[in-house]
Amino acid sequence: MNGATMGKSTEPGATRAGLRRDFERAKNVHPVGITGKERPHDIITRMFPAYVGRQERTAYELMRRSSREDTCVFLTFSGAMTPAGLHQSSIIPLVERGLVDCITTTGANLYHDAHRVIGHRIREIDPVAGDLQYRLARIIRIYDLGFWEETLLETDRLFSALLLKPAFQRRMTTVELHFLLGKYIAQMEDALGVESPSLLATAWRHGVPIFVGAVQDGSIFLNIVKLKRMFGSSFKLEIDVNDDVFEMGAMQHHCFATLGKTMAIWILGGGVPKNYTLQGEPLLDQIFGVPTHGFDIDVQFCVDPVDNGALSSCPAGEGHTWGKVSAESVATGSVYVHCDVTAVFPWLTYALLSDPTVHKKPRRLYDARGLAVQNLQREIDRRRKKLLPTIAFDLPRKPAKAKKR
Repeated sequence: MNGATMGKSTEPGATRAGLRRDFERAKNVHPVGITGKERPHDIITRMFPAYVGRQERTAYELMRRSSREDTCVFLTFSGAMTPAGLHQSSIIPLVERGLVDCITTTGANLYHDAHRVIGHRIREIDPVAGDLQYRLARIIRIYDLGFWEETLLETDRLFSALLLKPAFQRRMTTVELHFLLGKYIAQMEDALGVESPSLLATAWRHGVPIFVGAVQDGSIFLNIVKLKRMFGSSFKLEIDVNDDVFEMGAMQHHCFATLGKTMAIWILGGGVPKNYTLQGEPLLDQIFGVPTHGFDIDVQFCVDPVDNGALSSCPAGEGHTWGKVSAESVATGSVYVHCDVTAVFPWLTYALLSDPTVHKKPRRLYDARGLAVQNLQREIDRRRKKLLPTIAFDLPRKPAKAKKR
């Protein structure tokens, strides 16, 4: 629209004056000298006025808002975060303070999380020391982290032994799989006197569901494949991906429709965990016709450029066009922090948790699974007649056979 269409003067002077008034309302960039006595909150809100620092400040403000307003927080993380210990430094403390309600990650992160439970160590190594030498010594490398190959083999044995238990011999979602694993690993931790709990055990203790969108792309599932081939039909564990996707949509519907809460998504990295969580909104609105408006707060930390068409890096505005985040989120509740997660997120966690008033009673969304699924199914049943036309399509017919001459 131009100025005339909007009913405003297009005189250069008037436009300039209005713009200057808006500019004068903007925050003044004038940090004071750091003394070392400031609180983390003061450092972030006052000393990070520009560039990626300002993105970081906005992320902190939105995370703080999520926590203080009793928002339902869905946390996603991809990449080798548990080998790097990000779950121990940041994610587990956030769960224990009730600030994270649901998690989506990769099977690899949950698998590597178990190494430390059974006594294996992950060490700092030189990333350019030579991979041929590392392989000769049977040292597995994840950039500048390393561990013995035996770590993998013993972790495989751990998960195989757990997956053979009677409780796993049925069809289930990834949420149920990881909740059961968390239960048994928590028992192991108690028996062994483990002081630093695993993410699986922590999520089980606090009723936090853990989804894995590409469960087959991880070593826990590789051991399921092994057990199925070894024991055939007597090994009955199957992952129901249909119910898994439905359950994610049901969890989100439960949060905004049943509980009446706003929703936030905190995205560490990108990948499948990001999309698996965000696609709950298109599933509800576009597929099932259940009204929703998307996440209200969208905070992402990622190193990828936003202009290459990749899902990992798409910002909230692009997600809004798919119905994944709300218009309000795009306007005032989103930020893309262009950074390495491991360099920034622990610091923001520290700043957030240094405020003793920032805590919530665990929402225990896992306990609401049955109710959430039931309520969403009821909404779909009500819309059955309206949904029937959405599954019909005039498919092209086979061309008529040519007549013989």
